[in-house]
Amino acid sequence: MTMTQTSGEMVMSGVESPAAAGVARRKALGTMLVRLGAIGTFAVILIYLALMAPGFLNFYNILNVVEQSAVLGVLAFGMSVVVIGGGSDVQTGGIDLSLAANTGLCAAVLAVSTAAGFSLPATLAMTVGTGILVGFLNAVAVVWLNILPLLATLAVMNIVAGAELILTQNTVVSMASDFTMNIAVGSFLGVSTLAWCLILFTLLMVALLHFTGTGLRLYAVGGHPEAARAAGINVGGYVGGTYLFAGACAGLGSILLVSRLSASTPGTGELLLSIIAAALLGTVFSRRFVPTAGGTILSTLFIGFLANGFQLLNVSSYWVTGVQGTLILLVVAATSFAKPSER
Repeated sequence: MTMTQTSGEMVMSGVESPAAAGVARRKALGTMLVRLGAIGTFAVILIYLALMAPGFLNFYNILNVVEQSAVLGVLAFGMSVVVIGGGSDVQTGGIDLSLAANTGLCAAVLAVSTAAGFSLPATLAMTVGTGILVGFLNAVAVVWLNILPLLATLAVMNIVAGAELILTQNTVVSMASDFTMNIAVGSFLGVSTLAWCLILFTLLMVALLHFTGTGLRLYAVGGHPEAARAAGINVGGYVGGTYLFAGACAGLGSILLVSRLSASTPGTGELLLSIIAAALLGTVFSRRFVPTAGGTILSTLFIGFLANGFQLLNVSSYWVTGVQGTLILLVVAATSFAKPSER
């Protein structure tokens, strides 16, 4: 190397310039501060609730929060997988805005088919199959029609919401069966069946995302799609598969939802903000600001404890929605800050 080489040539030859190194260090420091700040904010909120909300740390209250978080947790994992496979870019990355509406449609299918006299295996198959079918529609729109996920899933969301209203005539459809009753009130070792569903599903997601080749390839597809394609990975197949998986999660989540409420409800669209919050807030626990199984379950429980704490403090639940929206905004801003080169 000669003294006349430019800094650009030094970088191309594998030697990073002092200016570039300084920028990289400042970016790394800023990213770390953002992550620590977000985690610190979560901790401060929980400590405040623990000190001020009566009975917040009671063992049975904690179990109650885990139980109430079961539906949100299953759906949040579905959203996280979509974000992992599609990338975490705010504008063009993976997202499934139809997930909450899909859950409502699956719940309606479960309640209506049960009322029509179908057998339990048939109703469960139709319920999960409906969710996967909606996921397939999303996959076609995103992968084969090459529509931005934000717009594609927004359109599917409206289609699915309309289908649910037609099926239920915008009414609550009651449902009761031994199967759903066992999920709602059953327990094992002192822990409710709903809580066990969340625990077991979390363990399954940890194994799938972090200890299998499929999970590693999924992260590669979302993080570096061109490199993944060059390595022979079917990028389109993996991205499409994430929407199918999210649809299956909608079907499973609807079973838990109907079990809790003993009915389908046309208000499941309100879950969307919480689902997005749980998926995105979990990224602050990752060094690369991407969803992880551990981060998703922690953020899901955080949202559950937040709602529970506000309830114990007799604070309106509307504040929970405002706090979730604020946290989403902060996480999106942090992600954009951490990845300036992708904008």
